[in-house]
Amino acid sequence: MALTQQRRADGSLRHLLTLEGLTRDEIESLLERAQHHVRRLGEPAPHSSALAGVTVANMFTEPSTRTRVSFELAAKRLGADVVNLEVQLSSRVKGESMLDTVFTLEALHVDVFVLRDAEQGVPAMVASHVAPHVSVLSAGEAHVSHPTQGLLDALTVLQHKKRCDGLAIAIVGDIRHSRVARSAACHALRTLGTTDIRIVAPEALMPDPAEFEGCARSTSIETGIEGADVVMMLRIQKERFANTTIPAGDDYFREFGLTAARLAKARPDAIVMHPQPMNRGVEIDGAVADGPRSVIRQQVTNGVAVRMAALEILAAPLAARKAR
Repeated sequence: MALTQQRRADGSLRHLLTLEGLTRDEIESLLERAQHHVRRLGEPAPHSSALAGVTVANMFTEPSTRTRVSFELAAKRLGADVVNLEVQLSSRVKGESMLDTVFTLEALHVDVFVLRDAEQGVPAMVASHVAPHVSVLSAGEAHVSHPTQGLLDALTVLQHKKRCDGLAIAIVGDIRHSRVARSAACHALRTLGTTDIRIVAPEALMPDPAEFEGCARSTSIETGIEGADVVMMLRIQKERFANTTIPAGDDYFREFGLTAARLAKARPDAIVMHPQPMNRGVEIDGAVADGPRSVIRQQVTNGVAVRMAALEILAAPLAARKAR
């Protein structure tokens, strides 16, 4: 799908399949709106009727806890009706195509589709076939894109560092198979002005040379995170490949796990991030994950706020028409 097909004729965003091609102003606008929805734990969650009358369908063909639940909460807190489609129990198991499932839900007045799929190209394919009033939002596409995760990572950095430009950000782990790294590093952070982005991984988990252009590469975690302002850890996504040459378990932790001793090589005020799910004792030590420099739980909180902002922006024209 051409990036321009994410937009309506007036230039506004209709779909959110990738952050690639969005301007700095557009990303900053999304983040500003998301920050408006952020609440401290214990405070009442934000609620509005911004999407009253709009129906959102969450269609996940991959297991998910944080992303699916946060999309559900985001839509409900905006006043939308929400359908969670258990794909393993749906007609797709009986042989129905994704498009036939989408067309069925359209006939039931679904207005927004939130899609996660392990196959590359599915969100764009659906977006190119839905009715003109319908929006599609990617909740994770194969290994290539996860736009709302990229946004929430950027929001978390901004909350703690007040800027993205001038920072040194190290992303450590399974870069090759990570849609998170692509959306955060290549799309969100770079657009917001970060120029010192380092990717750190075993050689077998490094991306192709043509990818992550301009990012420093290191196969040593000690070297890669030295002087970093932000250390973002990633898990090994074994479900996306079969490679027995990669160190496993204790061996991986010994070579690439983030420990307090290794974190000491980053800046004294460096923050630690992780998109989760975490494998404690594999890519990160539990004491670091729960330590004072960890902002991992804040990332989860920010996920709902970012998804509220994205849903608001995509569905605002439809919500306005339904309110008349």
